[in-house]
Amino acid sequence: MGGFSLMHWLLFGGIAILLLGGGRFSAMMGDVAKGVKNFKKGMAEEDEAKAAPTQIEGKAAPAPTVETEAARTAEKQ
Repeated sequence: MGGFSLMHWLLFGGIAILLLGGGRFSAMMGDVAKGVKNFKKGMAEEDEAKAAPTQIEGKAAPAPTVETEAARTAEKQ
């Protein structure tokens, strides 16, 4: 009851191929292979992007303007 032997897996695979059809199963495995290939390609591109960071230039933040209570009362008079 612990696990399946090689014979069980081969029998299961044979039944799956019979039910799904050989061409369908082959196409499905091809799609899985394409997905893995695209995933590896994306990971490689991500590593390249990290290697060469770009510099973003922007404006400096304006200096904060703080108005004190004394300055406001002086302006009113």
